[in-house]
Amino acid sequence: MELKQKLPVFPDYRHCLVNLSNSILKQFGAETAAETLPLADQYLQKDYRNVVVLLLDAMGTSILEKHLDRNGFFRSHLAGSFDSVYPPTTVAATTSMLSGLYPNEHGWLGWDVYYPQIGKNVTVFANTEQIREKEGAVPAEAWPDGRAKWTKDSLEQALPAAAYNVGYRYTPYKNIIDRIREAGGEAYAAMPFLPPYPQTAEAILDRVKTLCGEPGKKFIYAYWNEPDSTMHRTGTASGETHAMVTELERMVGETASGLPDTLLIITADHGHMDSRNCCLKDYPEVMKCLVRQPSIEPRTLNLFVRDEYKETFPEIFRKHFGDSFMLLAREEVLSGKLFGIGNDHPDLESMIGDYVALAVSDRSVFNTHIEAQEMPGGHAGLTEEEITIPLIIYPS
Repeated sequence: MELKQKLPVFPDYRHCLVNLSNSILKQFGAETAAETLPLADQYLQKDYRNVVVLLLDAMGTSILEKHLDRNGFFRSHLAGSFDSVYPPTTVAATTSMLSGLYPNEHGWLGWDVYYPQIGKNVTVFANTEQIREKEGAVPAEAWPDGRAKWTKDSLEQALPAAAYNVGYRYTPYKNIIDRIREAGGEAYAAMPFLPPYPQTAEAILDRVKTLCGEPGKKFIYAYWNEPDSTMHRTGTASGETHAMVTELERMVGETASGLPDTLLIITADHGHMDSRNCCLKDYPEVMKCLVRQPSIEPRTLNLFVRDEYKETFPEIFRKHFGDSFMLLAREEVLSGKLFGIGNDHPDLESMIGDYVALAVSDRSVFNTHIEAQEMPGGHAGLTEEEITIPLIIYPS
């Protein structure tokens, strides 16, 4: 069922992930870059030996309410809800948690980021050029109901963005683990992308348990990519998602009960919603206006417009997407502090294009047909489902 356009839900940048990160920095004597989160501060006042933040990707408040019992481990220890950042998506939000900075400061705006220094859209976590569909690609076959069926053969080969890591060269930041260590504290990671690279939820929780058993005051940041991965493939209400969410609750609850002298903070980077997808290539009137394909996210599009269409582009875009997206000019994005209330990254203005389109319904716009076909679940727009995240505290 199509969602009607809603009033947009902008994040409260004084009660968001950035503030939680700065609460942790303050607790461990490191320099802060923003206000702290009062909701978390009241629990951090007790001098626990271990403080653990476990971030479960896309486990938004609405996902808890949709799948879990009020008396279960997660909801019974829910201290309250607060906000992600904009866009509410993994790259922007986890980088804000890891850096203590707003997206407008660190510049990791979404899954794909335009870097003016090299003139490319870069998939920052993979350090590859953004996925592109082959010119003239057609569906491989049809589904039984007659819909076009796209395959990976429709995509161009993904190429390295550069011989160096583009994100870390042009949008560098220092993570809170290093900042706590530099301030004289102890801090560790339990996530697939940092040493010792645990690759399963079980391995991540085992590392947390081992570290919490060691002497000394310490901070541990743990991250796992579920239930986000499952919801992207199957949607928020599927049986697969329900099984994943309930299993995560069971595993975390069992682990929490065995952690000595530990404050466990469980949260998410963003929420998730069921998406009605389309491919921008099916809108040639819009495509002809653009210098390059959009980046950031399918629910937050940066749009670089050819000079000859600068005046007519807003009308053309709204003709096709006006009920589903809010279209803001670059100046409105910057003055409205859409991406955060910190000091803008020097390249932010060049990275966001002439316009930014913000999803305010269930519609998402992909650059390739196969992505639109295979991702029924999404996030990165301006709805409450995507913005609102839980703060779960144990012991509460």
